[in-house]
Amino acid sequence: MAHQATALETLKGKNLIEKVCTLSATRNLCVQVLSSDPLRSPNADLKDLAIISLRVAATNASGILGEAKMLIDDDSLSPDVQQGLADCKETILDAESQLEDTIAALLIDAKSDTQIWLKAALAAIDTCDASIPGDDDILSVQSVIFRKLCNIAITVSRLLLHPVKL
Repeated sequence: MAHQATALETLKGKNLIEKVCTLSATRNLCVQVLSSDPLRSPNADLKDLAIISLRVAATNASGILGEAKMLIDDDSLSPDVQQGLADCKETILDAESQLEDTIAALLIDAKSDTQIWLKAALAAIDTCDASIPGDDDILSVQSVIFRKLCNIAITVSRLLLHPVKL
């Protein structure tokens, strides 16, 4: 296992991003996300990539939160949808907090906690979707993107926990 970890540790930046993203179901989005930090991405190690992916997911959660807050006050929506959005707003706040907790866990090298917090963030978006009536709710596009971003973060953080030869 030490040899495999060493192979991962020798890769940085674009080379590491390309290798990591081969493990992602959304390879192109993964490369885009992990390359998005002009300061960190060029020389990033796995921990840096995990933090980058988490920050992008947290920013996305903030966007969903802003959208939900705006829609709550839309009088053209039914009261059921408005209540669902109010409930969703609370769960998105939780998801945002869980992503921040994941970043904090990484910063103190509590790597095993990262998976727990990421799964909690994914559960929060599921709860959000379930709270808004209808099959194609008004936040569904954003929640799909949020799930993809969280799954990229999960892919990277799993590699921190269980290095594999890439």
